[in-house]
Amino acid sequence: MKTLLGAIALLCMSVGPVFAQAPKTARATRAEGPSVSAALQQLEHEWVDAAKDGNTQRLNAVLADDWVGLGFGATKLTKQGYLAGVKSHRNALSSFEFGPMDVKVLGDVAVVQGSDVEKSSYNGKDTSGKYLWMDVFVKRGGRWLAVRSQTGKAD
Repeated sequence: MKTLLGAIALLCMSVGPVFAQAPKTARATRAEGPSVSAALQQLEHEWVDAAKDGNTQRLNAVLADDWVGLGFGATKLTKQGYLAGVKSHRNALSSFEFGPMDVKVLGDVAVVQGSDVEKSSYNGKDTSGKYLWMDVFVKRGGRWLAVRSQTGKAD
């Protein structure tokens, strides 16, 4: 009987710290959520500002090397193609007004969905209008980088 009580006590002592840590981890994740959401929304604003200014250096820092974007008339853009278009003014953004954004953080991956009204052109064609979009970010080396984007015209 003494051995059984000793085994139960040992089990309780070894399992107790594990259960004690679970709520702490959950609280840390919830506490981090709003600040990550705000940081990603700010990153979206910086991305648009860099695109309007033609700042390919800043865009290069926002987009992962393996970034791919879908949209603008069923086109697929790589990071290199997008940056080249911004640099040559083939992709031009003259005004941009954000609608509501929704951020879902899943560990080191986050999805940002939103809408906007913009004045823009792509390869000389007017692409102005209302858009719905989604960007997928991954945390790499302590920084959030966009890895995928999809855009569709809402009207």
